[in-house]
Amino acid sequence: MKFMKLGSRPDTFFTEEATRAVMSDVPSDLTIKINNISYLLHKLQYPLLPKCGLLQRLYSEADDATLELHDIPGGGEAFELCAKYCYGITINLSAHNLVPSLCAAKFLRMTEAVEPGNLLIKLDSFFSSCILQSWKDSIVTLNSTYSLFDWSQSLGIVRRCIDSIVDKILTPPNKVTWSYTYTRPGYDKTRRHQSVPRDWWTEDVSFLNVDMFRCILAAIKSANALQPQLIGEALHVYASRWMPEIARDDDEASTSREDEAKRRLLETVVSLIPAERGSVSFRFLLRLLSFAKVVAASPATKAELLRVAGQQLEEATLNDLLLLPGRSGDESLYDVELIQTVLESFLRQWKRQVPIDERESMKSICKIGKLIDYYLQVVARDAGMTVQKMTSLAETLPGIARPDHDHLYKAINIYLKEHPDLSKADKKQLCRVLDCQKLSPEICGHAVRNERLPLRTVVQVLYYEHEKANSNACRKQASPDETERGVPSTSRVHEKSNLLRPEPSFKVRGEVAESKNGRASVVELNSREKALIRRISHKSHS
Repeated sequence: MKFMKLGSRPDTFFTEEATRAVMSDVPSDLTIKINNISYLLHKLQYPLLPKCGLLQRLYSEADDATLELHDIPGGGEAFELCAKYCYGITINLSAHNLVPSLCAAKFLRMTEAVEPGNLLIKLDSFFSSCILQSWKDSIVTLNSTYSLFDWSQSLGIVRRCIDSIVDKILTPPNKVTWSYTYTRPGYDKTRRHQSVPRDWWTEDVSFLNVDMFRCILAAIKSANALQPQLIGEALHVYASRWMPEIARDDDEASTSREDEAKRRLLETVVSLIPAERGSVSFRFLLRLLSFAKVVAASPATKAELLRVAGQQLEEATLNDLLLLPGRSGDESLYDVELIQTVLESFLRQWKRQVPIDERESMKSICKIGKLIDYYLQVVARDAGMTVQKMTSLAETLPGIARPDHDHLYKAINIYLKEHPDLSKADKKQLCRVLDCQKLSPEICGHAVRNERLPLRTVVQVLYYEHEKANSNACRKQASPDETERGVPSTSRVHEKSNLLRPEPSFKVRGEVAESKNGRASVVELNSREKALIRRISHKSHS
């Protein structure tokens, strides 16, 4: 960090109650009040008035030797630094106190017109030649302008700092020679001839106030000189620093001011996400969505996040979905409702787009279907997961997304196993999402022996397997010439259907028509299903 030292006299200011005075043989003849502090100083014994144009004018207009400067930028500390300069007392200037010093010197009119070589010109020279040439000093100085933003903006401090920082960010990495902060895992900066990473600047700018950070990122985006992924990385680093981790059982109530600050932070980050797809990760978008629910973000912010997340759902992995915790007050470990909302956003966009390649479009929707079914298999193990959430998410997918229902069956079976006390009604509701016609022979073989399934579901599996077997047998009996022409031999099928109907390729469980207490539960079935159960059970035992 750069420093500038002015003056050579020792510090002789001292405090007595609410008064700051200078040890001197000459009595004080000027009082300056700033808020609750009174400064007892001298008019002419030390060049205070000769260096400050404002004090000269105020003193000439005042009836006594007391002046009030309550609105001086930087308050008493900045004024005292300027006063020490007038007294020749040593002051040290750096990026931390330069902004209030500059603003106070401008306020007091410590310009060249009042006295050659005055404080304002020295501060501006230090700012231009040292602060703006240093990467980290420029960032510290820009961050310090927040408390005096109007003054800093009118003096050009904000603009000059932003220009300096952006110029350095846009510098090719092989020409970066200044010190920067980079503590990413796996990066060894001590290695000789270590190349500068492309995102070397992201960690340092993450220390900026949200408004200053927005100005920097907006200037970078307008320059259109960096890859969108680098801007996305900067947003990720910034959010990781300032967005609190969302705890499930966080009972600490935040104030309305804190909530508003969090909303502003989120809305700023969302507004800066590049339009290019993949500029930020899907996992990061999920975290922003979860944060948006906590801080009650605006509908526009939530809608934009859902749109971008829906676009990138195809890039998500199972781990991405599982890292999203459930909300406080929810017994479930996973935020299934939010995943469902993102899925709905994806489906809306998928339906609207005109597929250039029909095969790729089908591949995309089937990939999402498999991902959601894998997700259901994991969340099914959660003791707090309700049937309603499971079925709602499973039903959100269109039928075209599941060429087969094997993975969905596995999720249902896991849920039934982990929730043994489920009522019959809940079991029926859960299994209603299953299309038994889309089960593979292996899964069908497991299903008919699965005592956890409702009897109605088992009957449906048996029925469709029986129909498949009949259909296969009829095709085998069709004449070759009819088969080649694609015309089924209807009469022959009707004549031999009862004789050639093969037995199912699996064994029906022995208690297929009984409930756990051993009593018949065929009362739940219609007459067709009752007859089918009796016929298939008879064939299996014979």
